[in-house]
Amino acid sequence: MPGWEGQKPQPRTSRRHWSPPTASPHSKASPFRTRIDPALTVDEVVRQLVNSPTLRLTGPSLITNENLRKKIKNRINLKLVNSPAQEAREIAAKLKHRHHDKSVRLALTLFSLQKYMKEEPFSKEFLECNGLDELLSVIDEVTGNALAYALTAIQNLMERPFGWSSLSSSFILRVVQILSSSTSPINVCRPATAILKKLVEAEPSTSADVYRYGFGVVFEQMRKERGFLETVVGRLGSADTAMAQYSMNLINAMLTHFIHELERLNVRKAVIRLMSLAEIEELTSCILDFQANIVNVTIKKKDTLVDPDADATHALAMKLEEEYDEHGQVLKWRKLGFETEEIPYEFRDTGLLGLECLRSFVEMDSDFSMLMLEQLSRPAEKRCPIAKASGEVVELLLAHWAAFAPGYSTTTTFQPFFLEFQKVHSLATHFFVRMWAESGAAVSEDFGRVSDLVRSQIKASLKNEHVRQWHEVEKDFNSEYQRVRDRQMLELELEDKILTKVPVRNLRAKLYKESYEFVKQQRIQCLLQGAWFVNAIPVDAPPPRHPGRRPHRPWRFMRLDNTHKYLHFVDSAVKFPVRNGLEDLPDRIDVSMISEIVTGTSFTPPNVLRDSSDLPAAPMSNVPSPRSFSLLSAHEGSLSDMIAPDESRWADWTDGLNMLRRDGGHVSSKETASFVHALTEIGLKIKLLDLSAEINDLPDGLTAGPPPLNQDFFFSEIISG
Repeated sequence: MPGWEGQKPQPRTSRRHWSPPTASPHSKASPFRTRIDPALTVDEVVRQLVNSPTLRLTGPSLITNENLRKKIKNRINLKLVNSPAQEAREIAAKLKHRHHDKSVRLALTLFSLQKYMKEEPFSKEFLECNGLDELLSVIDEVTGNALAYALTAIQNLMERPFGWSSLSSSFILRVVQILSSSTSPINVCRPATAILKKLVEAEPSTSADVYRYGFGVVFEQMRKERGFLETVVGRLGSADTAMAQYSMNLINAMLTHFIHELERLNVRKAVIRLMSLAEIEELTSCILDFQANIVNVTIKKKDTLVDPDADATHALAMKLEEEYDEHGQVLKWRKLGFETEEIPYEFRDTGLLGLECLRSFVEMDSDFSMLMLEQLSRPAEKRCPIAKASGEVVELLLAHWAAFAPGYSTTTTFQPFFLEFQKVHSLATHFFVRMWAESGAAVSEDFGRVSDLVRSQIKASLKNEHVRQWHEVEKDFNSEYQRVRDRQMLELELEDKILTKVPVRNLRAKLYKESYEFVKQQRIQCLLQGAWFVNAIPVDAPPPRHPGRRPHRPWRFMRLDNTHKYLHFVDSAVKFPVRNGLEDLPDRIDVSMISEIVTGTSFTPPNVLRDSSDLPAAPMSNVPSPRSFSLLSAHEGSLSDMIAPDESRWADWTDGLNMLRRDGGHVSSKETASFVHALTEIGLKIKLLDLSAEINDLPDGLTAGPPPLNQDFFFSEIISG
């Protein structure tokens, strides 16, 4: 029954009706042709074809009121099958009486269930028939492919904000047990991983009943299975790219809760290995999300005040012998280069991050005792303040990686050395100590001069880190003083020294955040206006028997609605003026279904005009278009494959859609990153115009002094003017 649309709708009385008196929906019937008015609803079409409320139309996918018009235009063959409600009742009944069925038949039932669960009418009826409870019982009983189908059905159900608020703790434990076992098949682990990620992200909320889980609920079951995290991290090295991607997404969801445990398992090294793979297009987005999450974790540590009783403090103190100065006061932390013995005060600027980096520096250096003896053997004015140098390097590295605005990452490249923050810190701190000695620094005023040298070296050594090897960085940090100094002098000719001052760096951080928000709103406005794209052919396009992925109409206009929940679109043979609103856009994509936006994934189809000026059609290339992008779903593959008309439109949409994602924290285009950078620098220069003529005397910061020793003090009143 191929769909067909004439030039003019025919009168209803002239349509051919088909009503076999005895044929069931499962009978093998001969195909026939008929006219279907696309203005009708699906139910009305079915009533005209067969007077039965238990049937529905289907094709390669479910036919709905929203996509009926499109399917008819594309001349898709349609079939009459059981209605979603009828299918749901039958499958729920089969699950209930599964013990009377052969295991093969149960597996076939579950295979159908995972597909039907994507359909909202089916899932609602399935829940009404108590099908979910039966499905959860099945999950406790089956293994292998049957278990994979059952878990995928749950995964598909959880794509909607209803119907899964009754998942029990025993079910969550079952999923955790599956993921904790290193022998669980990959096809079982994939949906199990996706389910657990969804549960972790379902923090309690009033927006929907299903948001009642969150990390705390899931953690109660995780703690019952030893080795859970180790196994999940280990799957990052899976040869199955989808499995690595699912695991990466789960780790991103748990990262802020499990940071210490994941750090202990060297999750950063596992991600760095993924970065080094030659072909990781599918993993790029989740790796950049992980990178942005690590930025947030790093800044949170920097902002966390140091507790004098913290374990890290005690571990560091064990490396230092306590002595007394000439006044009989304890001399321990001052030996390391601090100004006082008050640990919280000394780490006031770098927080817990500074403490952990200093501890790592001490523990990674097997000759640290010799280094301390060397410094203590020198006159007091010639000693390098190692602890102070360590804190300075922390701030220099944060400034280099622009890691001063948590949640606002515009990097479009991998930063493997940022994930090795403590390792780079240790290398740069040793370089600081060496530059102090080789430059003959002897007084406190020289600290800033040496700091400038180190900043210059960090910039040079870590440039283009995504293509550099670690041994190259180590070699750079072994450069001699005179070589570093000569390069620095060349840099100073092009750079105003004021830009490196702490107050200016803080101002830049504030402006960076404001610039990011401005560009984000601009990108989303572009989505709200809408744009035309070419319907592309994906690299992994299926054979012709699956026509859904091959574009029947070359052009697609897409627009985001005002709620930011749906992308509405229309496919057309030619471009036409699209009115404001959504009346001209009959189809839509749920934004929440978009798990990833990947780029460079599709070919330009043949016989598509290059632009609206009607230039000759371009032949199909065997190289994916650099302006192509695909909207991927976690379990349905690509929702849309498109090619933007120009670089600007490509940047607007790929970055705008990434910024809409709940778990997105990165941008895809260098254009967006350069816009944020340019706005930040322009704003900074404008702000600096307000400074006085004595700009070179801008201090690096204000010293508040040590805190009072007791409470015998008061604040004086400040009288203005």
